[in-house]
Amino acid sequence: MTDSEMNEQAPVKPALFSRPLPILIFIVAAVVLDQAVKIMVDNWLPLQEMVPVIPMLALYRTYNLGVAFSMLSGMDGWFIVGMRLVIVAFVLWLWRRTPNHRWLAHLGFALIIAGALGNLIDRFLYGHVIDYILFHTETWSFAVFNLADSFITVGAGCVILDELLLPKKAKA
Repeated sequence: MTDSEMNEQAPVKPALFSRPLPILIFIVAAVVLDQAVKIMVDNWLPLQEMVPVIPMLALYRTYNLGVAFSMLSGMDGWFIVGMRLVIVAFVLWLWRRTPNHRWLAHLGFALIIAGALGNLIDRFLYGHVIDYILFHTETWSFAVFNLADSFITVGAGCVILDELLLPKKAKA
């Protein structure tokens, strides 16, 4: 038997984030990190006072009643909770349907789920989400956000990059 024949018959090991246990461990670790940072921010950072870190970056604790970047802040809290649960369920469904070799999409799904769960925990515990990262200049500022929002944004970027850059395997 030639090397190429052996490679064709050898089972392909799924990518790390294609397997349930590694993705679960990653999501739990990301949510724990998010919650630990938010607890520190809530305990030690003054409310709605800018604390400069470097030019254009400051810490600024505020409470977000909406979703990422304060969108839907006028909506009922339970609607937002329900919407987040539906999003988590949908992303889990996408993760299960995505082929095992699509590691970048699986990483993106894990980050999106971790971010959504991190903000969902805030909503359940406090009735709002704790935000604390502010990019700004003297004449402009971006919405205050948190680590969970960053997970969601980077995760969405991973899914998009997966679609654009990784080769698709032809269906047999």
